[in-house]
Amino acid sequence: MKKSVLIAGSALLLIPSTAAAQSHPAGTADQQGQETIANLQAEVATLRAQVDALIAANDRSGGTGAAHAANPPSTERAEPAPVITFKPRGRLQLDAGWVGRPDGADDRGLGFGSEIRRVRLGAEGKIGRDFGYRVEVDFANPEVELADAYIKWEVGKSVSIKLGQHNSFQSLEELTSSRFTSFMERAAFTDAFGFERRAGASMTYKSGAVIASGGIFAANTADLADDENAISADARLVYAPVLGASQLHFGASFHHRGMGGERAVRYRQRPFLHLTDKRFLATPSLRIERETSVGAELAAIYGPFHAVGEAHWLTAGRATSADATFFGGYAEVGYFLTGETRGYEKGTFARTKPARSLSHGGAGAIQVNLRYDRLDLSDGDVLGGTQDLVALGLTWIPEGHVRFLLNYGHLMYQSGPVAVAVGRSRYATDTVAMRAQIDF
Repeated sequence: MKKSVLIAGSALLLIPSTAAAQSHPAGTADQQGQETIANLQAEVATLRAQVDALIAANDRSGGTGAAHAANPPSTERAEPAPVITFKPRGRLQLDAGWVGRPDGADDRGLGFGSEIRRVRLGAEGKIGRDFGYRVEVDFANPEVELADAYIKWEVGKSVSIKLGQHNSFQSLEELTSSRFTSFMERAAFTDAFGFERRAGASMTYKSGAVIASGGIFAANTADLADDENAISADARLVYAPVLGASQLHFGASFHHRGMGGERAVRYRQRPFLHLTDKRFLATPSLRIERETSVGAELAAIYGPFHAVGEAHWLTAGRATSADATFFGGYAEVGYFLTGETRGYEKGTFARTKPARSLSHGGAGAIQVNLRYDRLDLSDGDVLGGTQDLVALGLTWIPEGHVRFLLNYGHLMYQSGPVAVAVGRSRYATDTVAMRAQIDF
């Protein structure tokens, strides 16, 4: 800002007072003119002093003006607010089915039944670039249960960390969402061996076809008061290459849990249908100090065809008796009659979208599945029984987020608590069940 410009601009303000002086009568012109000149000289002097002060302040502030000189601007830039996303999620599964009564067995828990299997509501999203979250609650039972509740931190492109309640790393079948499993019920060993979400911290590394996960977990949040000293270490390694037109999957998992002292545990399982409380297989109450399990996974997807199998061994470490080892495993094949390919993502099976949904004039996706499943809860002096299942399933997916399932199972048993009730070591039964499901 130049000094001359400031003075000239200031002088313009004096023009009205000069014009006013010239408008007075001539008789008083000389006297008034002298007074006007004196006033102008005083005002110019005042303006000159003010301009000098402005120029000095401008020089001190580096050219940003007197106002900024009095309040120098901050050299730090304010960070923009992080982007926060919120996506609601949920699922509704309605089940109905029938469990046959083996000859000689009389139990009101058998026969026909129905239930609202899952009513889950929650949300997930991201906070900024690197952090995410998921919270999901199940309202199907009389007591509301917390499913997922975790914070996720994406550390670069390959590593992610989870803190909170989430699935540990036991079995492809367990980690595949109930929204996408081939049958209404998962493999028998997943429930019998107590696989569930637990509170903990975990890390996953993913690079190309390799996924490595590991974590330390306490108990499920609903059981923290009872299992407050139980701590487990879990790990899973997956190699999932794409070979030509085939998606392959090779996996292995490890689990070790210290009970924090002796604890009474029973390993047991329902007969391929959750809506009955009847357990055809069950060990007696075992006093165990620890449990260790290992599992192997193998799967392949080729066009509309898929095949998958798993084997899992769990050893219950007892303080005063020999350890007991139990086995569970299954083999399954499936085929989409309408040509779709089973979804697969990040080491688990995922959503399958119909090639032509009902709303677009098609029939949706139709899949048939066949499974053999075995569970053995007998070892040494522990006689929990064995179960062999042959299951046939039909799945219809009219829309990407709607599924209907129809399942039939033939179960063959040896030993176990029901064997005593019916008076023979071998017996069999059948189940028929159906499910209506939506998710978002």
